[in-house]
Amino acid sequence: MKIRCIETFCTPFVGFVRVTAQDGAQGWGQVSTYHSDITAQVLHRQVAPWVLGQDTSDLDDLLDIVTEREHKFPGSYLRRAMAGFDTAIWDLRGKLAGKPVVELLGGTPGPLRAYASSMKRDITAADEAARLKHLRDTQGFDAFKVRAGAEVGRNRDEWPGRTEEIISTMRRELGGNVDLLIDANSCYSPNRAIEVGHMLQDNGFCHYEEPCPYWELEQTKQVTDALEIDVTGGEQDCDLPTWKRMIDMRAVDIVQPDILYLGGIARTLRVVRMAQEAGLPVTPHCANLSLVTLFTMHLLRAIPNAGKYLEFSIEGADYYPWQEGLFVESPYTIENGQVCVTDAPGWGVRIAPEWLAKSDYRVSEAE
Repeated sequence: MKIRCIETFCTPFVGFVRVTAQDGAQGWGQVSTYHSDITAQVLHRQVAPWVLGQDTSDLDDLLDIVTEREHKFPGSYLRRAMAGFDTAIWDLRGKLAGKPVVELLGGTPGPLRAYASSMKRDITAADEAARLKHLRDTQGFDAFKVRAGAEVGRNRDEWPGRTEEIISTMRRELGGNVDLLIDANSCYSPNRAIEVGHMLQDNGFCHYEEPCPYWELEQTKQVTDALEIDVTGGEQDCDLPTWKRMIDMRAVDIVQPDILYLGGIARTLRVVRMAQEAGLPVTPHCANLSLVTLFTMHLLRAIPNAGKYLEFSIEGADYYPWQEGLFVESPYTIENGQVCVTDAPGWGVRIAPEWLAKSDYRVSEAE
């Protein structure tokens, strides 16, 4: 199957991709969120020239060709752009086969346990606990993630004492029958990360995400080796050799690739296989309700080393106003703390025509 046309529909925050095959069949994907208008330029200038008119049967190899041809640009923007092409190809394949992507990946449709993921640091422990208890009582969530420290904060807290307060408050207010997770977003030096980790262990937390600057794998490994709690990470990493090093050195206990940061489903499956060989579970990062969470749902229902739950952002229009109006029907319904992967072909979602009409449009076509 060859692609004759790649179209993008973008805002600065989110960008959708439509591919059209030579026979007219189409599939939808997404470049990564944030500066998506820039990523779309990268897709048209540095990905489209190498993939248009080429056989997509071996998607891994085709994406490697893009990487090789653009070897002077090994960073995040190229991977974020590649993800738009990759995810659109998977949708196209699913529609042509009349199957959801999860089945193409070897899994089945069905439910997935989700954890309610808070993105806020500018919230008091009391207010955070109140909204999480509401979600527990109304939507059935039994796992929750909150934030520690300041983002890439050099050991600073969002305000003095917030981390200590939120750690103790969450367990006290939510009770002993829920899983508690926390994300430090690269805040701490190893010594401070270990100190916070002991507080987390004392309060029954089970997941300690990105405690040290994510690029300092040796620092993260110090924390992993010093604690019993699962130390997790990897969301920012888009370089496969870095992933191999991270896994080989056991820098983390749980790996967290982001499908759209990493370059798509095909490249994420490579990380999944590396982790499987090392006996490590995969709990991907998917921190907003664009298509990345849907992609992750299909992946988790298919891989043998899936982690315990799906990350599910609880932030709405007050935090992510750009999430509003993306889809004809939202693919994200929570019942008893679970989401459901349907049996609809491809990704099983329709982008809202009204949103598309307001977006910035660009097209690349095969000669």
